[in-house]
Amino acid sequence: MSQNPATRGNRNERPEGGDVCIVIHPDLNKNVRADRSPEAGLQEGVGLSLAIDLEVAYSEVLRVNKPKPATLLGGGAVERIGQIVAGETDDCDRCNVVIINTALSPIQQRNLERAWHCKVIDRTGLILEIFGARAQTKEGRLQVELAALSFQRSRLVRSWTHLERQRGGAGFMGGPGETQIETDRRLIDQRITRLKRDLTDVKRTRELHRNARKRVPYPIIALVGYTNAGKSTLFNRLTDADVVAKDQLFATLDPTMRKLNLPSGKPIILSDTVGFVSALPHELVNAFHATLEEVMSADLIVHVRDVSHADSVAQKKDVLSVLEKLEVDTTSNNKAFIEVLNKSDLLSPDQLEFYANRQSNGTGNEFLASAITGAGCDELSHIFDQLVTTSYEEIKLNLNHQDGATLAWLYEHGDVVARNDDEADIAVTVRLGAADAERLRRRLS
Repeated sequence: MSQNPATRGNRNERPEGGDVCIVIHPDLNKNVRADRSPEAGLQEGVGLSLAIDLEVAYSEVLRVNKPKPATLLGGGAVERIGQIVAGETDDCDRCNVVIINTALSPIQQRNLERAWHCKVIDRTGLILEIFGARAQTKEGRLQVELAALSFQRSRLVRSWTHLERQRGGAGFMGGPGETQIETDRRLIDQRITRLKRDLTDVKRTRELHRNARKRVPYPIIALVGYTNAGKSTLFNRLTDADVVAKDQLFATLDPTMRKLNLPSGKPIILSDTVGFVSALPHELVNAFHATLEEVMSADLIVHVRDVSHADSVAQKKDVLSVLEKLEVDTTSNNKAFIEVLNKSDLLSPDQLEFYANRQSNGTGNEFLASAITGAGCDELSHIFDQLVTTSYEEIKLNLNHQDGATLAWLYEHGDVVARNDDEADIAVTVRLGAADAERLRRRLS
């Protein structure tokens, strides 16, 4: 067990009147991972708490050898943390929220709240709070509400203590003898059904938008990665956009798209997506499926990694695990998937040399960059240029000298790799995407 009275000095940076919390990261034997330390898990729990403007007065890694079904933590730990919550120790003043950085059962959450006389939020609830506070678009709000209601439905056992109350009724108001908890569960189920119907409409609309983009057509490049890996900063660097980019977990929740002209002049659409996180609540994975479909339909997926982070390898595994569930090929042989090792400016000289040598030797599909300083970003644009045209079809044709419109069209929509002008005609070799190749055939027919 290690104690860390973290962030006491940061209180003045928190908004006045904000909730004061302590963060507990249970070190469970069953969740031991060699590539992720308990201290890193605690740090992430603190970061998630700060993301919703909680004032973290105290944090601790708590070793749990035998999880208790009733409280998860042992009796001695529950009593000692209760004293910290009540302000009876020198660790911190009284707080009104305890964050448990793992999933709690409804019973465990209720029992801990009774023992500590304060609000207890587990990791799933904390992430849902962040998503609920940050979602801006209609789709995002629908997705968050669906996830929150799915989570809340399982928590009715702790939300209502008046289970003996009954209310009579008929029809949609509930049958005779229906208990309050049954009424609440039924109302939640009805709302969930409506939300799923609305999200189905959203999915249909997004499909129409994707089909419209295919007719344009612009290749789509999607940025994915662990939360706070620097995706939005890289997005802004490449597109000169002003998407919110903070050193904060889940600074971006709603997907953003911008047009970007590659060095060859080829226009593409760059998409900034929500960040992944370890142990992402399954409610959110399901609710955000419509958003993740943008990733599935991308021509190139760019995994942005914070290569300077101590848990970079573990974070990579978490991201790849989610992408594999979406049936995305993440192997190094897939030219439609690359990794950007971001925040290279934070690496030591030895680390920088190591990754630079890997890149120069052509090891895997990794590319060093720094979205903050711009190092490697120009090279990255050229890499995008090369990769989005790998599936292009090479077409050879002869044009009349008078057909300047078609020649101009080829230069605008394709990559002219060879041209020979003679007295008879103009011999052109051009590389085109599938949609543009079909448009050319219709143009010449």
